[in-house]
Amino acid sequence: MKINISEEHQLGFFEKYLTAWVAACIALGILLGKLFPQAAIALDKISVYQVSIPIAIALFFMMYPIMVKIDFSKVIKAGKTPKPVILTLFVNWCIKPFSMLAIATVFLGIIFKGWLPGMEILKDGSQVELFRSYISGCILLGIAPCTAMVLIWGHLAKGNDGHTLIMVAINSLTMLFFYAPLGGWLLGVNQMPIPWQTIVLSVVIYVGLPLLLGYFSRQWLIAKKGFKWFEEVFIHYLTPVSIAALLFTLVLLFSFKGQLIIDNPQIIFLIAVPLFIQTCFIFGLTYLLARWLRLPYQDAAPSALIGASNHFEVAIATSAILFGFSSGASLATVVGVLIEVPVMLLLVKVCLGTKDFF
Repeated sequence: MKINISEEHQLGFFEKYLTAWVAACIALGILLGKLFPQAAIALDKISVYQVSIPIAIALFFMMYPIMVKIDFSKVIKAGKTPKPVILTLFVNWCIKPFSMLAIATVFLGIIFKGWLPGMEILKDGSQVELFRSYISGCILLGIAPCTAMVLIWGHLAKGNDGHTLIMVAINSLTMLFFYAPLGGWLLGVNQMPIPWQTIVLSVVIYVGLPLLLGYFSRQWLIAKKGFKWFEEVFIHYLTPVSIAALLFTLVLLFSFKGQLIIDNPQIIFLIAVPLFIQTCFIFGLTYLLARWLRLPYQDAAPSALIGASNHFEVAIATSAILFGFSSGASLATVVGVLIEVPVMLLLVKVCLGTKDFF
């Protein structure tokens, strides 16, 4: 099956310069944290059962535009080409979470541990070594398979857009069932406190609710206005909402973390190292497995890119609700956003340069 994605799915203005926007939000958040240190704290205290209402609203608007784009009717077509689907699911859930834990532990828990000293007080009042909080953020990224932006990466790599669309839908569904138990287990291995009710609640709020509302509102809007209006008008104006909500969330996060980063500017780089290695490792492994399975390039490229990319919106939301917006885990998930675009564009070029390998 081959589905052509329109030119609107090329990198838009916000997506193309996402790394620059993230860097600007880091600077703005740090500045606001210095000038108005109580503002972010006051906002975060507007909460229900430890769920910050302002942040919950921002994170919902990060997630809903992603979910409303997904056509879940494509899932039933996955049976026609099972090999690339099985490969992607195997890498996403059987390899990627564990390799992320291993790589993050080696670098942040052993090699870089001397540069990450100190303890962190979590939302529940418990204390944990700071490097474990950073590893936890990496874990939450590693168990969140990419959804929306992988449509762009697969299209730029001239891959099979049909396979990419199918995996976007399947990834969203599998996260509902696997994210909480796998995340809780791996966080336990990392010796972090595991608030099981909170992690399940976060999946329901930040994956289940936007997914449900996205599915039904998509059906209703297409029935009322038609698919052309939905794609060319509604989605066109909705996409910047997701990016804007993400950027607002980052400003608030860094208003908490500003002083820590000013005192320890190397932290961003140290966290980025294992995330970069993990991304390249998963991409290379999936790409080689796809060749071993004799998949055509059009299926191999998006499979590898799907495995390499992360659903950082879910990771940020989960870290915020689990450990607090001022936690090292939340900072680590944001570093994932910072490196996402340049690294994935690099891997797209690798795909295009190795088409003859298949």
